[in-house]
Amino acid sequence: MNRLDSRNLLLTRSFTMGLFESDTILVTGGAGFIGSALVCELNDRGYDNIIVADFLGNGDKFLNLVTLKFADYMEADALLELVRGNDPRLKKVTHIFHMGACSSTTERNAAYLIKNNYEYSKILANFANQRNIRFVYASSAATYGDGSNGMSDSDNSNFSLRPLNMYAYSKHLFDLYVARNCLRVYGIKYFNVFGPNEYHKGEMRSMVLKAYESIIATGKVNLFKSYNPSYKDGEQMRDFLWVRDAVAMTIFLAEIPEVVNGEPTNGVYNSGSGVASPWNALVSAVFKAMGLQPNIEYIEMPGALKCKYQHYTRGDISKLRKIGYSGKITPLEDAVGNYVKNYLMSGMKRLEPQNETKVLNAP
Repeated sequence: MNRLDSRNLLLTRSFTMGLFESDTILVTGGAGFIGSALVCELNDRGYDNIIVADFLGNGDKFLNLVTLKFADYMEADALLELVRGNDPRLKKVTHIFHMGACSSTTERNAAYLIKNNYEYSKILANFANQRNIRFVYASSAATYGDGSNGMSDSDNSNFSLRPLNMYAYSKHLFDLYVARNCLRVYGIKYFNVFGPNEYHKGEMRSMVLKAYESIIATGKVNLFKSYNPSYKDGEQMRDFLWVRDAVAMTIFLAEIPEVVNGEPTNGVYNSGSGVASPWNALVSAVFKAMGLQPNIEYIEMPGALKCKYQHYTRGDISKLRKIGYSGKITPLEDAVGNYVKNYLMSGMKRLEPQNETKVLNAP
């Protein structure tokens, strides 16, 4: 297939889908991990009529944007001023992906988390709701706490959940606000997402990346011992999700009709693989991708973490399936192998669009 044929195929695909045609898409947190992966996928689908908002700070998060195509960038506080002032520059926005937030589960400044994860989200969601803008926002599986009250997304106003840290509580507060005020928005509770473009996240990076770096440095990986008799060391379980799968679910929520089978589709949805895998399996997959035999050492868990530790998470996505999501979930070993071989071993390579994007109207 030549370049012209490839471009015509992409244009046909985009016009057929039609959802974002001549629209402006706003992505907050667009330089972050999931946010930049989302922009990359939108580019692959033929769209660069995107406004990216974020806090770039002093780090190298900006590198996630270098390979991407978008119409404009602004700092998150500047966007907030435009929203509050109903600025005409936002009049073409028809879809908002609100991925921006403080994502540190160890952040202790409650006022900071409330301002960034709760108050900011309320302002943006109400702006979208009043203008019939499709609003998809990032929640978190951390809102489920230790899982003793379940991890079901069937109840959008689940007051029985008991988040274990302030980050999770700030996300839970917004989920409850959405339900209480009957906002017609879509939340997505991400489980343990991993993949390229997470390099700037420090301690919040996935265990795949941490394990890879530990193997390079020491030849081994440390995992916490288990203090729950139901789980052996390293057999505590998590729902690990490839970032491309997380993004596909996110975009799906921007595409679906407001009503499916006579039921409204707005609400909160789990975004997971639907499979709980042990830490041992995850780390062993990293060793395998590097062509090495597993070398795992079990260490003491910090005392402050013992009472806040999730021993088991699994994201049931049957609610998402029920409204039509048919995307395949990448098996854990395949996803880890892809990440390690094609990104980490290639010098921490970042995501970049694989298709030529068409030029759309800038905002």
